[in-house]
Amino acid sequence: MYKGIVKRVIDFLAALIGLMLLSPLLLIVTIGLYFANQGKPFFFQLRPGLNGVIFKIVKFKTMNDKKDASGLLLSDQERLTKIGAFVRKTSLDEIPQLINVLKGDMSLIGPRPLLPQYLSLYSDFQSRRHEVKPGITGWAQVNGRNAISWQKKFEYDVWYVDNFSMATDVKIFFMTIKKVFISEGINMQGQATAEAFKGN
Repeated sequence: MYKGIVKRVIDFLAALIGLMLLSPLLLIVTIGLYFANQGKPFFFQLRPGLNGVIFKIVKFKTMNDKKDASGLLLSDQERLTKIGAFVRKTSLDEIPQLINVLKGDMSLIGPRPLLPQYLSLYSDFQSRRHEVKPGITGWAQVNGRNAISWQKKFEYDVWYVDNFSMATDVKIFFMTIKKVFISEGINMQGQATAEAFKGN
């Protein structure tokens, strides 16, 4: 029962309350990123959700769109703004996804929604991460986030699918709060963000 209506009701109410309580902070971050990113505080991107169904995710935009002389985007490190780095470090970039939770595209807790181009690269085991809704935070996030390997991330994602319960979600929720405060595992070693998944 929890996997259906109970989790959905909890997600909806928590996202609604969260957006109301965090609205002043959201406004401040939006204004800061508006000026840092040439009028673009948000970015929208297609991501696969439950059963691989594609939806549009909304996040704070932490990198600008600066390009080199050839018209190609500069590296992530060069495009990551100072305020963007702070927003990433404090996980504030994830807050707009509460809108996705309200819409039902996402849950508060579940495997992170990755890029659509990764779908064809997954093994059958890795594809199981789509058996539940993606989340703002998840088991992989509280066990290393971007600092762990892709293989380990997928193992954690499938572990969550196999151990889906209210008790697991409550545990992840409180572990997430701790991780946000210590700002752990934000980037892969030597990377400004996270290295792209290239398959197995």
